[in-house]
Amino acid sequence: MINIDIVCFSHLRWNFVYQRPQHLLSRFAKNARVFFVEEPMFGGDEITYTTEDADDENVTVIVPRLPHGLSAADGLDGLKTIVRDVMNEMQVTNFISWYYSPMALAWTEQLNPALTVYDCMDELSAFKFAPPELKETEAKLMAKADLIFTGGYNLYESKRKLHNNVYPFPSSIDKEHFMKARAPQADPPDQEKIPYPRLGYYGVIDERIDLELISEIARQQPSWHFIFIGPVVKIDPNTLPRNQNIHYLGSKDYKDLPKYLSGWNITLMPFALNESTEFISPTKTPEYLAGGKPVISTAIKDVVNTYGKQQLVHIIGNAEEALAAAQKELHNKQREIWLGKVDAFLAGMSWEKTFNAMDELMVLSLSSKQQSLTNQKAEAYV
Repeated sequence: MINIDIVCFSHLRWNFVYQRPQHLLSRFAKNARVFFVEEPMFGGDEITYTTEDADDENVTVIVPRLPHGLSAADGLDGLKTIVRDVMNEMQVTNFISWYYSPMALAWTEQLNPALTVYDCMDELSAFKFAPPELKETEAKLMAKADLIFTGGYNLYESKRKLHNNVYPFPSSIDKEHFMKARAPQADPPDQEKIPYPRLGYYGVIDERIDLELISEIARQQPSWHFIFIGPVVKIDPNTLPRNQNIHYLGSKDYKDLPKYLSGWNITLMPFALNESTEFISPTKTPEYLAGGKPVISTAIKDVVNTYGKQQLVHIIGNAEEALAAAQKELHNKQREIWLGKVDAFLAGMSWEKTFNAMDELMVLSLSSKQQSLTNQKAEAYV
């Protein structure tokens, strides 16, 4: 069991959307201190950092803060100073560097961790507004990393030829949490007046969502209601379809998602098929299924190969296929066989299992690295 400090560098903010980093690092925090270092915020007059509440006593969220107007070189030096100050003030000496953001490598190369882990949860270089140097920086991080985890099987196939220690860990699930949606729940106030049938999606709404598909199915079925939960990022909110039967409810707390999910007839994963979705493995797939809700998804490779071929979700290619799948499910009164297959499939999945497997690999890698260093020292005195 890993019991030394973990210092994580992330492009995602801890209090943005509860997902893979929080699920994993909160488990590591049961046996070790975790420092979650976010990307810098700009403002104020000095180079400093603040800490934020993580709702976990062993997780400290670090927010670097830089003044506006710094040159790139001064900003880089400022971030290095912040990292040095954090390590000194928090008395971090023996630690693991855990990366979600390759871009953080530029201001953390001076660190000397016992182990370097890159949890590659997405192909970030394919995302909108990705820095042009991200691919080159990721290559440097992969060269430095002792262990690489990927957020899906398709992403694993892309990375495994680039490093000799790559392991796939696709999205997992907190089954007990989302299975609450199978029981009747009181509708949240902002959902209770929305008529049925309801088709819902929760998650980030960005360039990965097929807005034309949503607009078309909503137009063709004006008596159906489409509910979207989550923040709108990197796209202009004015470009979202605004049909009367489409409802944007904004971001919700992770603990409240089963309440919303319980009130939906069908769940949606209306992802566009583009370079930003080629390697994704949506966490919401097993979450929707655990909630006992039928899933309609576009042909995301990891969804097709993991769930579609098992006939656990409907894979569609256009609005007409989506409507046909939804009609079928709205008239389906006997889902017992399907639900039994779902439960059998999900039985072997949990964030706890993912965490334990990662932890074991890290322990082995740490032990191997320490033994190698010991051997090198011994050879130096021969």
